[in-house]
Amino acid sequence: MAKAAQPIMIDGVPLKERLAQAERRKKYIAFGMVLPLLIFVIVTFAIPIASMLFRSVDNPRMTELAPNLVQALNEWDGAELPSEEVFEVAFIDLTAAKEAGTLGRIATHLNYSLSGGRSLILKTKRKFKKIKSPPYREAMIKADKRWGDINTWGVLKKVSDRYTTRYFLNAVDRDFDNDGNIVEKPEEKQIYVTLFLRTLWISLLVTLLTLLIGYPIAYLISTQPPRIGNLLIIMVLLPFWTSLLVRTTSWIVLLQTQGVLNDIMVWLGIISEQGRLQMIFNLQGTLIAMTQILLPFMVLPMYSVMKTIPLYELRASQSLGANPFITFWRIFWPRSIPGIGAGGLLVFVLSVGYYITPALVGGSKGQMISNQIAFHMKSSLNWGLAAAMGSILLIAVLILYWLYDKVVGIDKMKLG
Repeated sequence: MAKAAQPIMIDGVPLKERLAQAERRKKYIAFGMVLPLLIFVIVTFAIPIASMLFRSVDNPRMTELAPNLVQALNEWDGAELPSEEVFEVAFIDLTAAKEAGTLGRIATHLNYSLSGGRSLILKTKRKFKKIKSPPYREAMIKADKRWGDINTWGVLKKVSDRYTTRYFLNAVDRDFDNDGNIVEKPEEKQIYVTLFLRTLWISLLVTLLTLLIGYPIAYLISTQPPRIGNLLIIMVLLPFWTSLLVRTTSWIVLLQTQGVLNDIMVWLGIISEQGRLQMIFNLQGTLIAMTQILLPFMVLPMYSVMKTIPLYELRASQSLGANPFITFWRIFWPRSIPGIGAGGLLVFVLSVGYYITPALVGGSKGQMISNQIAFHMKSSLNWGLAAAMGSILLIAVLILYWLYDKVVGIDKMKLG
């Protein structure tokens, strides 16, 4: 049988080819419409995260500021004190860094891993002026006896690696010893694991508290007539119209020992004047403030899901003989779980990275890992350690997200 001829357009182009051109044109138009959003996501989300992950293992300072010393240390076996040649290279590179004005950056970098490392470099800077000729080894040890300690050179070698996992180890209170083994830091220096655990604990507790407080609120709003429900929604949204900083500082006024809440409890006779409660600059202050601030993020997703539950089903259940509790438990509760999942996940992720509230009302007992990340970014300038802690936090959240998907199912999470 002869093959049927392809339909031809009036301009001589086959219909099939013209349809393919039209489909490609639609795809190009659709891609052009989403391209600005794609660029925005890449610039503001993907690139910063990739930069953070790279900086957590990137260690370029010594390679850039003292390249010859880095090469000499890589050839040193670490079994005994470096040779005269290594001391000479160190003297030349540190002297060159002094003249270039970058010696302070080397000192700061060494100080992250060696207690007193900054003073060693800066003291040597003054002493080096007296060293005019070899032997440099004896002269440097005479200038500061720490140059004669093999541990000093071991640390200097460790901080000279171009790429390193030391930032991640430091973020979990670990480090390499002189033999390259991973060991725990001294107990008095172990703070980050405690902060990570405290951050997860506070985030889970805030999520639970907002759920316990927010569920009845969302239930009440969803079962009210539209006029009353809209008014209640406005009251839930009202905190968003006030600055976060103002809301946080207002808790300082409310919770301090001479604050409003303590004055009310003293006036009511609940506590004595001498028994005023310390509810600020501690863990309790962080929990109270964060729960109030994040409560709308729990209420709104739950409300949007509860609003889709037909109330006539509840009335039908009661008309068939079920009491209000059975009606709620068998009909309303299961259908509200997607909203609980959405609100819980949203509040938990926001809590993990919270910074302003713990910084202002948390004191030393209510600090979270985000406060340490900010400290290393702004004060100590140890960006590698800050990036490593941020990466660990990101990985922990992704793991919890994966577990949530396995146990509950992310497809069951709804926002209405």
